[in-house]
Amino acid sequence: MPAKKRFFLVDGHALAYRAYFALINRPLITSRGENTSAIFGFTKMILSLLAKESPDYLAIAFDTSAPTFRHKKYPKYKATRAKMPLEMRDQIQTIKEVLRALNIPTLELAGYEADDIIGTLAKEAEEKSLESILVSGDKDFLQLVGPNIKVLTNRKGLSDEVIIYDSQEVKRKFGVEPTKVIDVLGLMGDNSDNVPGVPGIGPKTATSLIHEFGTIEDLLKNLDRVGKSFLRESLSKFAEQALLSKMLVTIDIHAPIDLALEDYRIKPPNQAKLREIYQRLEFKALLEDLAPPEEVHEINYTLVVSEAGLHKLTDQLAESKKFVIDTQTTTRSPMLARLVGIAISVRPYEAFYIPLAHRYAGAPKQLDMNYVLKKLAPVLEDSKVQKYGQDIKYDLIVFKNYGIELKGLAFDTMVASYLLNPSRRQHNLDSLALEYLDYKIVPLHELMGKPRKIPEGSVRGKGAITMEEVPVEKAKRYACEDADITYRLKEFLAQQLEPKKLDRLFYDVEMPLIEVLASMEFDGIRIDTKHLEDMSRRLGEEINRLVGVIYGLAGCEFNINSTRQLAQILFEKLKLPLTKKTKTGYSTGTDVLEGLASHHELPSKVLEYRHLQKLRSTYIDALPELVNPQTGRIHTSFNQTVTATGRLSSSEPNLQNIPIRTELGREIRRAFVPQGPDSVLLSADYSQIDLRALAHISGDKNLIEAFCHDQDIHSKTASEVFGVKLDQVTPEMRRKAKVVNFGIVYGMSPFGLSKDLGLSHAQAQEYIDSYFARYRGVKAYIENVIKDARQKGYITTLLGRRRYLPDINSQNRGIREFAERTAINTPIQGTSADLIKVAMITIFEIFKQKNLKAKMLVQVHDELIFDVPKAEVPEVKKFVKEIMEGALKLKVPIRAQVSIGSNWAEAH
Repeated sequence: MPAKKRFFLVDGHALAYRAYFALINRPLITSRGENTSAIFGFTKMILSLLAKESPDYLAIAFDTSAPTFRHKKYPKYKATRAKMPLEMRDQIQTIKEVLRALNIPTLELAGYEADDIIGTLAKEAEEKSLESILVSGDKDFLQLVGPNIKVLTNRKGLSDEVIIYDSQEVKRKFGVEPTKVIDVLGLMGDNSDNVPGVPGIGPKTATSLIHEFGTIEDLLKNLDRVGKSFLRESLSKFAEQALLSKMLVTIDIHAPIDLALEDYRIKPPNQAKLREIYQRLEFKALLEDLAPPEEVHEINYTLVVSEAGLHKLTDQLAESKKFVIDTQTTTRSPMLARLVGIAISVRPYEAFYIPLAHRYAGAPKQLDMNYVLKKLAPVLEDSKVQKYGQDIKYDLIVFKNYGIELKGLAFDTMVASYLLNPSRRQHNLDSLALEYLDYKIVPLHELMGKPRKIPEGSVRGKGAITMEEVPVEKAKRYACEDADITYRLKEFLAQQLEPKKLDRLFYDVEMPLIEVLASMEFDGIRIDTKHLEDMSRRLGEEINRLVGVIYGLAGCEFNINSTRQLAQILFEKLKLPLTKKTKTGYSTGTDVLEGLASHHELPSKVLEYRHLQKLRSTYIDALPELVNPQTGRIHTSFNQTVTATGRLSSSEPNLQNIPIRTELGREIRRAFVPQGPDSVLLSADYSQIDLRALAHISGDKNLIEAFCHDQDIHSKTASEVFGVKLDQVTPEMRRKAKVVNFGIVYGMSPFGLSKDLGLSHAQAQEYIDSYFARYRGVKAYIENVIKDARQKGYITTLLGRRRYLPDINSQNRGIREFAERTAINTPIQGTSADLIKVAMITIFEIFKQKNLKAKMLVQVHDELIFDVPKAEVPEVKKFVKEIMEGALKLKVPIRAQVSIGSNWAEAH
């Protein structure tokens, strides 16, 4: 006997709720600030249902906003249910749009709930010998379960793990057969739908009574047989309420809707419409699952392996005046990378690949690298010919190592993407191509038929194979595709900048900065390895001494690095107060140990041990290992597209994280030294730049006046907040005022301030109130910037840099307040970031114009470090200070402190 065809009926709102709340703590937000959690989760579950269950027919039923027959019988029906979150309500129409694109019919019926539509269709389907599967987590549906009707529900969140309720499973869950579910629900009621039930009767009692009497009606006819008097009284008093409740939970299987079966047969989706929706909603993962669109343009990828072909290409490059350049290398580190090939695109859908160093058995003859570079050099070094790239800083450094100065940098797709949405998780080529071009780049490991595994020395950013080993034909496809897609992205992204008023920031700041950063990375900074070796030895001795002290305090030896063993010592042996628990036991994190330090000496010694271990492993022992063997210097990477505020970050190694406030941190900085005995390090550091930016942006008169008169801003604030004269401000008052000043910049709450200053919540609130009473302009700025962010969904810096704040209107208080703090801080910190970038570009240009040997080496937030020949110090010191102080025009003077030294610590 052939299997019955299956009709899946989905409770649309129930599924949407499940999807939304499954992602409530990590919502999906588009670059425009649109919450898409419910849409994404709902779509994923429907696609999973189609893939796993292969239904023959499918329909999705939704509730309407109109009152139902149940509301007319009982106006309080569902009255206590919380309103659908606004963020979710906005997504329901888009969910229906997705369903239309999937060719899945949706059903609604005024006066009836989705349950009634589903129940009616399921019963009609049963008459047509179909098996119906009702998809919902609502227990009301269990009343419909029978030989041809089952209920399917997800166990948890968006999990693919499901439960199928047949008659046996319903009986196991409810203790009664499906037809009796409405009687159990009628007695026990339902808080979520405000179904009253009978007071005093819960699930167990309800099940027991229906077991004995069969139905509510029969129970009410035989109340004298109910053993417990309080149950008899309650059932007698609330008999009508019990019958009403049974009616409310009973699904109407006679709703005025007919089963036109062919309307619900599974049909192929509208791929083009789905693609448009997924792109709009930025559903990268779902886009990848779509069938690739048909290529309407002819692709022309050419291998350049002859001198004639190279000559023709160089002529074309000179004539075109613009092209994409992309190097293929041996490693992702540009200072260690060797060229394997060069990809070039002069227009969309056309690209060339010049193989240079592919090494494998049977590799074809390739052009001599020196010959190729000599031929390409004139056009690569021609500033009038525009160069485009994806992370073009990498290519610039690679070419610089081969003696070629790449000039005419005109567009970087990675930087453009970052500027358009700095909060975006990824700006790599694969991600951008998929989102903006609906194009899936084929990874190299797939081209090679290899598993995805990224070993050391693999091809930059993508892959699984050392580029030298890749056959030339496959390398051509891979490299040309990169160059071609970069060109197409450039055409698209360039059009997005001007409407958002980001074009000037991009072309005048971010693009010129690329050359500055590349030069800094290329030059690197010298370290005194002998100094670090001595530090490591001394620190090792101190760590060993600390270990002995810790063992003595614990009364035994144990693995200090083991969370479990440390927790045993702290909480079981020493009986210290129990703190927060993790999945694996009690936490021994920094905050926990700091809290326990007042109870016992051991936690503070463990903190000291950890601090020394981290400094030793992260910097003291690690830095010498990072010295480039060819240059003898450390070459950090300055990341232009990481922080959402516009600040630069540093990696491999992170020079911005070396502590400055501790003696050990300063000792590490002493290891950073000039290139030779005839040079010094020069440090130029902005003074209180975030607070000066706050004064300018807020327009606060008192703050502006203090800076214009060069008053110590922390002493001035202490004077205002504590109500004393300036000369009466104590060091402790100034320290507290400093915390308040910077706390305001970072949107600190009274709770945060009380924690930092060791005050009560009331005292902290009093400090903040006193501050705002004196600095009313700052208070107005905070209120206005949050209001503005709520309306626009983003905030901007002085130069127009944007940061989107999708959570600024979140109903979750913690998430919303974090977004508010971000709204307060970003315009300030972002303006400071813009300021130092402008200064860096100008200083770099003057170095070139004056043909100075001085070099800018490091940027650490508000500080610049230079290697300067002693003979150039007076001149460099003077104009660096002038440029930094005049980079942008603010309502308050900008101050930069410039000093020199024989090492970084001394210079700072």
